[in-house]
Amino acid sequence: MKTTVLTGAAVLALGLAACSSTPEQTGKAKSPASTSRTAMATTSTVQRAHVNLASASGSIVSGKLTVTPMGDGVHFRGEIGGFKPNSTHAIHIHEKGDCSAADASSAGGHFNPAGVKHGRMSTPPHHAGDMDNIVADAKGVAKVDAHASGPVLGGGAPNDAIGRAVIVHASADDYTSQPAGDAGARVACGVIQAG
Repeated sequence: MKTTVLTGAAVLALGLAACSSTPEQTGKAKSPASTSRTAMATTSTVQRAHVNLASASGSIVSGKLTVTPMGDGVHFRGEIGGFKPNSTHAIHIHEKGDCSAADASSAGGHFNPAGVKHGRMSTPPHHAGDMDNIVADAKGVAKVDAHASGPVLGGGAPNDAIGRAVIVHASADDYTSQPAGDAGARVACGVIQAG
């Protein structure tokens, strides 16, 4: 009888010990894939990308941008035309790389992997997709030289901008209205693609 009780108690104790073990205690480390999906990347694995912007919401706005890693984020250069002369427009990275809707609503909201408030790129907090406004010249062409602080190109981390959309808006971003700066209709959309 004593042997049975002791054996049962020993089995119970071993079972409880096994249930309370952490992966490190049992020799099973966390897989790198499970931790890398939630950690923000600090370095781009892709050195160049591009965006072909097509008109949306009945506009004639279109253009081409190159995207490169720079400093704490990514930098956009290129030209966008079809604006009213001397007008100011918001430009943002959006969460989904889908420009299929006529009004580009399929691109979702601003790219915001950290879950913070919208703001001006130079003054935290701000979305990873927030950039300063662009201004068209007298011919309705904006020469883009814009920076987004926080995203990277490639690698698959939550802040990877590859495969996400760039949206140009009808109006300027006021940098304060939540969640998107009251920038008006989406007048152009294009997906960030490596190469």
